[in-house]
Amino acid sequence: MPRAKKPVPKKKAVRVGYVALVGRPNVGKSTLLNTLLGQKIAIISDKPQTTRISILGIKTTEKGQIIFIDNPGIHKPLHSLNKRMMRFVYSSLETANLICLLIDATQRYGHGDEFVLETLKRVTTPLFLLINKVDIVRKDTILPMIDKYKDLLPFKEIIPISALKGINLGVLEERIYENLPEAEKLFSDDEISDQSERFLLSEIIREKLLNHVEEELPFVTAVYIEKIEKRGAEGQAGGEAEEGQGKEGEGEFMIAGESAAKKEEKVQEAGGAESGAEAGAEAGALGETSEETEKQRKRYLPITYIRASIFVEKDNHRKIIIGRHGSLIKTIGTEARREIQDILETKVYLDLQVKVREKWRDSPDVLDLIEGQK
Repeated sequence: MPRAKKPVPKKKAVRVGYVALVGRPNVGKSTLLNTLLGQKIAIISDKPQTTRISILGIKTTEKGQIIFIDNPGIHKPLHSLNKRMMRFVYSSLETANLICLLIDATQRYGHGDEFVLETLKRVTTPLFLLINKVDIVRKDTILPMIDKYKDLLPFKEIIPISALKGINLGVLEERIYENLPEAEKLFSDDEISDQSERFLLSEIIREKLLNHVEEELPFVTAVYIEKIEKRGAEGQAGGEAEEGQGKEGEGEFMIAGESAAKKEEKVQEAGGAESGAEAGAEAGALGETSEETEKQRKRYLPITYIRASIFVEKDNHRKIIIGRHGSLIKTIGTEARREIQDILETKVYLDLQVKVREKWRDSPDVLDLIEGQK
C-alpha cells in the first residue's frame, strides 16, 4: 500500500512593500528612518535639503519587510541639482505601495505645504499623514491640524508621532503592515540599506560640515570620495602606514610634527586640513597614557586611508570652510574621522581637500560623479 504524501507546509504569508517618506525639507524624514531601523543610515542636519538622493532603509520582522524610501524634501527646483532631487521624489511616488507624508507640528501651514499637497494630488497610492514633533507642542494644537488636513487629501491614517522620541512608531508600523500586500521578501534579512560604503562615508563628512556652516554654504557644498585604500596595520611587516610610504598621503602623515606656520602653509596649499595627521598625533598621545595592552591592540588595527574632495562654488566659500589656520576643516575632519572609525572598525587617515567648482549644481559631470557614489 503506497504511503500517503506528507502535506507540504505553506510558507507563512508576510507583508512586503515600499513606503515612501515625503514632505517639505526638514520635517524629520531621515530622523524617522533612523529611529524605525534602530541605527543611523541617513545623515541628520537642521539645514534644508540635507537629503539629496533617495535612500532605502530595510526593516525585516516576523510580519514581513518594509522598504522605506527616505526622500529629498519636496520643493520648487532652481538648479539642476534640485531638479534631480525632485526626480528621486517622483520616482519613489511611482514605486511606493504606501506614501507617508510628514508635516512638522511646530510649523504653520504655508506655501511649501500647498506645493507638497499639489504634488501628491497626482498620485493614487494610499496615503498616511504623520504629524511629527508632537513631543514639543501643546496637545491642543494637534486636533486643529488633523481637522485641516483630513479634508485636503484622502488620508487612510492620520498619526501624531515623534520621530526623535519614538512616540507612536509602533502604531505606525502596525498600520503600515496592514496596508502592504502579501509577497516574498525582496531583500535578505540582514540587509538594512542600499547605499554603498563610499556614499555613506561622503555623507558623514557632509553632515559634519553642515553642522558648522550657515547661510548659503549648506546648499553649495558637496563631498566626493576620491579614494578609499585599505592598508596593513602599523605593527605589521609591510604595513602601508610606515613612515615614507604613500606619496599622496605623505604630507598628511608628516604634518603633525611640523611648525604651526608650515602646517598652515600646507593646509592652504592642499585646500583642506590634514585630519589624518591629527589622528596620528592623537594616537601617539594615547600610546603614552593608555595601558600597554590597549597600545598594542591599536597598533595592530588595520588602517583605512580616505581622500575626499569638498566641492564649493566660490573661493570665499573655500576660505570659510578651511577656516582660520585650517581650524574649521580640521574640526570637520576630526568629527568625521571619529564616526568613520566606529563604522569601519579601523584606524582612519582622512585627507580632506576643498575645491572650487563654479556652478557645480548645474554641472552634469559633477552631479553624475556625486550620484555615482551611491
